[in-house]
Amino acid sequence: MMETNTEARAAAPAAVVIDIGRIQQLLPHRYPFLMIDKVVDVVPGETATGIKNVTINEPFFVGHFPQRPVMPGVLIIESMAQTAAVLVMHTMGAVAEGKVVYFMTIDNARFRRPVVPGDVLHVHVKKERSRGNVWKFRGEVKVEGALAAEAEYSAMIVLD
Repeated sequence: MMETNTEARAAAPAAVVIDIGRIQQLLPHRYPFLMIDKVVDVVPGETATGIKNVTINEPFFVGHFPQRPVMPGVLIIESMAQTAAVLVMHTMGAVAEGKVVYFMTIDNARFRRPVVPGDVLHVHVKKERSRGNVWKFRGEVKVEGALAAEAEYSAMIVLD
């Protein structure tokens, strides 16, 4: 007998959403350097999507650029890294909570469109592989479904 759509939805696990309070428990980052507001669609050890609401109140817009505010590309990459770090911390559990994660590599970074105040970033990260405390990811940032940036990167979690 075939399963109905209603039965399939009922059998599917609930989507994991990590709110800002939990992000602050998992990551050491704080204002003005916390670059994500929540993480949705978390599949432990595999993928996650960070959400960043970009507002004119961001401190970097004062100087980048006053006449035409644009979010710096390095901060877009940082939003990818923080989304990946939340995924790693959530996956590893209490042993990793609040630990520092350091960039090791950033490859093939491309910026496809400017990010401006009012944009909502959807930061999609996918684990490519992990070995010990080193994780490699591919990230894409979309605004209204359009690709704004992409990169491949690796990071190491410090578990001391």
